[in-house]
Amino acid sequence: MEMAFIIALSLMFYLSITIKSYPIVYIPKGSLKNALSHLSALEAPTPTTNILDLWILRLMARLHLWHTPKRGYISIPVSPKNTTTKGGFLHALSLSKAVYKNTTLIPGETLYFFIRHLAKAFRLKVEDLEQAYNAKALYADGAIVPDTYRFTLGISAKNLMDYLLQHGQNHYRKLSEQLLGNYDPQKWERALIIASIVQKEAANVSEMPLIAGVIYNRLKKNMPLQMDGALNYGKYSHAKITHERIATDNSPYNTYKHKGLPSAPVGSVGLEAIKAALFPAKTPFLYFVKTKEGMHKFSANYKDHVRSIHKF
Repeated sequence: MEMAFIIALSLMFYLSITIKSYPIVYIPKGSLKNALSHLSALEAPTPTTNILDLWILRLMARLHLWHTPKRGYISIPVSPKNTTTKGGFLHALSLSKAVYKNTTLIPGETLYFFIRHLAKAFRLKVEDLEQAYNAKALYADGAIVPDTYRFTLGISAKNLMDYLLQHGQNHYRKLSEQLLGNYDPQKWERALIIASIVQKEAANVSEMPLIAGVIYNRLKKNMPLQMDGALNYGKYSHAKITHERIATDNSPYNTYKHKGLPSAPVGSVGLEAIKAALFPAKTPFLYFVKTKEGMHKFSANYKDHVRSIHKF
């Protein structure tokens, strides 16, 4: 009896020992023994585990008080100084509480940058995300709805991208039916392409219908769109458009060289840009130039447009 008391007291003392740990640890696939060996092999502050820890976890699982740790990224409650108790650490392993992270796609951002953000945030490979996107996406870009998403750390590239793409398809179908009363895939893709240019060009929401109106007016007259925003595709999302870039870029996104619309959306699009593309302002405007205040001055003819260029 006395020996049992001493063992229990020693165990309580052991479990109360303060240790250091990362707030997130990864448990690999395999046996519990291999999982603890993996943790011990990591650099500090991941705590070293031993045979006693293995025994405690197995005992508590056998008594149905704790669970056997599961594979994946696990959240460890630690102090601001990354400290916890040995018991707290082992209990956290048994709970196997998944680690969730938020990720946000802002309107106008391109797939190129969003995929790299996802890869860094969820410890995935860019190539795997690109492959998963290309396997099911309806468009080369713009198939993912700008929003804030929440995923578990450890999710596969395929599952993550499948969700984003399916959500995008469902969202756009419902939005089309809500705004137009029907869903025509080809017409909707055209609207997204126009909206993506509007998203890149507009200084604010109030300008969006005006810029959309300019796009439609120029298309009707078979004029090249000549819009810098269309050249902010892919890895050029944040690049300044120069005369050299316009002269050397031969992609379908160069609306200075190619008439009509680009072959795909330039980037992601928000609701207001989509509304502007579907319901453009009815104006005679064919041109616009950025003012010193960052807004745009619209003109109906080239002569007035040149005056605006010299003024601003």
